[in-house]
Amino acid sequence: MPTVLLVRHGRTTANAQGLLAGRAPGVSLDPVGRRQAVRAAERMSGVPLARVVTSPLERCRRTGRILVEHQDRAPEWRVEAGITECDYGRWQGRALRDLVNEPLWAVVQTQPSAATFPGGESLAAVQARSVGAVRRHDADVAAQHGPGAIWAAVAHGDVIKAVLADALGMHLDVFQRIVVGPASVSVVRYGPHRPEVVATNTDCGDLSWLSGAAPAGDAPVGGGSGPPRPGDEDDASGPDHRPQRS
Repeated sequence: MPTVLLVRHGRTTANAQGLLAGRAPGVSLDPVGRRQAVRAAERMSGVPLARVVTSPLERCRRTGRILVEHQDRAPEWRVEAGITECDYGRWQGRALRDLVNEPLWAVVQTQPSAATFPGGESLAAVQARSVGAVRRHDADVAAQHGPGAIWAAVAHGDVIKAVLADALGMHLDVFQRIVVGPASVSVVRYGPHRPEVVATNTDCGDLSWLSGAAPAGDAPVGGGSGPPRPGDEDDASGPDHRPQRS
């Protein structure tokens, strides 16, 4: 199956102010967030993306557009409501420093499967819709572009954490162990036997090596040699090839 790059949007004006933006309109990338998005796009510039799928919210669409601008050939562009931000209900727009005093905060931290935001959505519902959307696009990309295709889904922190938890086989109640920073890239392949989580929360390093990686298959017993990366080529003058003293 294809490789999906789960990209969180860059930092926003609300992130910088410590506010829970939710689905509020007018929340855009701040200057730091734009630089973060450009850095993510540069990391992915050597990866030929078959499709870019984004949340409908402005911060994700702008991050996705920056990814597309750094591609040699424009990938397909899709907006997907299934990976939009959680509906935080009456928590939306409030300061995080105030929300920590709400009784629900402890539930979100320790038993998120039981958390439903007042007047909003449950985290279990967020996971169900986001995993369903990602897997649906993954199957469609495979059908249209083949099992070696690579595509990107640009979404939100809790959405990506929920998708990663599912791919890792983790219960939703422990998904807070996963960290997903602004403009980070996580890598997942949905193989024939199980998902493979190749990387999580990366924010540096060239990703062009993904283009030569084999599609997901049987897990290599012992860990295997890994995909080829730039600089891994055998070098007869390297330290492993120096003559040994007698």
